[in-house]
Amino acid sequence: MSSRPAPQKRINGILKELCASHLQGKEAPLRLAMTALLCGGHILIEDVPGLGKTTLALALSGVLGLSFGRVQCTSDLLPSDITGLSVFERREERFRFIKGPIFNNVLLVDEINRAMPKTQSALLEAMEERRVTVDGTTYSLPDPFLVIATQNPVEQVGTYPLPESQLDRFSLRTGIGYPPREIERDIIRGGSLKGRLKDLRPRIEIDDILQARQRAQEVELSLKVGDYICDLVEATRSHPMILSGISTRGGIDLAGAARACAWLDERGYVAPEDVKEMFIAVCAHRLILRPEQAHQNPEEILRSLLQKLPVPTA
Repeated sequence: MSSRPAPQKRINGILKELCASHLQGKEAPLRLAMTALLCGGHILIEDVPGLGKTTLALALSGVLGLSFGRVQCTSDLLPSDITGLSVFERREERFRFIKGPIFNNVLLVDEINRAMPKTQSALLEAMEERRVTVDGTTYSLPDPFLVIATQNPVEQVGTYPLPESQLDRFSLRTGIGYPPREIERDIIRGGSLKGRLKDLRPRIEIDDILQARQRAQEVELSLKVGDYICDLVEATRSHPMILSGISTRGGIDLAGAARACAWLDERGYVAPEDVKEMFIAVCAHRLILRPEQAHQNPEEILRSLLQKLPVPTA
């Protein structure tokens, strides 16, 4: 009898095939989205329109067999448009709750910064609590639950930028970026992939994903690596260019993402390289720079910290 492949190999194989067929040139953001799912977090994708953010979310949910919902944020979007609302049924003489798009395993929130602060708060509260309360009744969200939010960093007219306290709710942030010329040429020649996304079939069971998430969070994180994470977090708080550094929640998310990264690499322990790989994606969007340093790039500041701080050895 042939033994069943390790779950890491199965998931990595699925991601590799997906990049080859539908998401050419998007290996890094796809891996980060999978990392967010494994560590029980959410991901914010910041980039200009037309680079495949929606395609990434649809393709990932399709091959993982997860239900998918989408919210297109506008200035008149209400919290009930996301969470759902109660409707009075005349025949039955009672209220019936109609679930909103948030009751899906994967929720794409497109251009989240176009929603009003009240709507943003309702969404982020649900992300944190994994439940919504409507008319005094609490409803649990599905498990697993992943929010993939997007925003355009260039066009800011008519937007409501997310406050730093709400940005902290996203475990990771990344961009898509333009693909290399050869890959972009093939994408242009092949045309839009959205029609082909319907042909994607689940390659893994939801129970397998839940077990994979559990195994990922059981990866060992030694005292030395824990101290390394604390050193990085504390370094952001004392940096002369930074007004407010990484919170304790940010340190927890960094540890969780590093565990997921190590698990995907088929290791039972977190190496310093896992922390370094996740550091920018987990921490850059959480920094608040001093007003006179607003022109600085937070990612470059974090890279300089990675170079300065000593890396623990085995």
